[in-house]
Amino acid sequence: MKQAHRPFQYTALALGVGALLMASGPDLEQARKLYNLTDFDQSLKVLHAIVDKGGPEYELMGRNYYMQGEYKKATEVLEKAFAADPTNSQYALWLARAHGRRAETSTPFTAPGHASKARQYFEKAAQLNPRNLEALTDLFEYYLEAPGFLGGGLDKAQATAAQIARVDPGEGYWSQAKLAEKRKEYRSAEEQLRRAIEVSPQQVGRFIDLARFLAKQGRLQEADQSFARAEKIAPNSPKLLYAKADYYIKSNRNLDVARELLVRYLSCSLTPEDPPRSQAERLLRQVQGS
Repeated sequence: MKQAHRPFQYTALALGVGALLMASGPDLEQARKLYNLTDFDQSLKVLHAIVDKGGPEYELMGRNYYMQGEYKKATEVLEKAFAADPTNSQYALWLARAHGRRAETSTPFTAPGHASKARQYFEKAAQLNPRNLEALTDLFEYYLEAPGFLGGGLDKAQATAAQIARVDPGEGYWSQAKLAEKRKEYRSAEEQLRRAIEVSPQQVGRFIDLARFLAKQGRLQEADQSFARAEKIAPNSPKLLYAKADYYIKSNRNLDVARELLVRYLSCSLTPEDPPRSQAERLLRQVQGS
């Protein structure tokens, strides 16, 4: 957390401190660029060198640690970011995500505590900015998957899905599809996914969602068609390359094509929003050994 400074008597000292604070501006921007290039080690080096850190620096450090799988370190610095600005919805969101990962990777004794903290911070992120779609979506997924004793529940998920729909109709249909699938109402789930495509016909992710759903239903020919429609929109989309390779591997088909897709994926300029390079490398080793 950025430390409060007492007033200085001498102008020269005050100007010196001001210059130091301003110096963190370009350094922070450089760290962001490195983060967006998925160069998390270098981004952290730049951030660690900033002397007077505040919320933005700690938040970006937390994101870097999160992407590296260092979830304990992520929560520690993200707590500093949120303490520096407890009205920031994004800080609360990333803190929730880090606690969520700690819950997934912790012992059975410590996992519930981290899960509860994840829920609390997801809720806080959504309260601080009711139009933060990322926060609403993550909160929805928490309610959908978590057991009742950890604050989950389909009624809560349903209410959050309604909030999502008010912000983004397409995402609202997606969340309704997830709810219907959870309830094993598969016809309704498919209908909602197709509605999501109708309102967002240029979003590749909508066709990927439908393809994955159809594949789980064993409707592989229709899943192929959904992927083909996505390819017409953005044939070089990294998300599409990865999703199609993963789909072929899971269905044990077209493994040579899956290998080519993964090689193409690994040659792309990836961002933190894309599946991690390590996951693609693991899939590639899997398909090469088949």
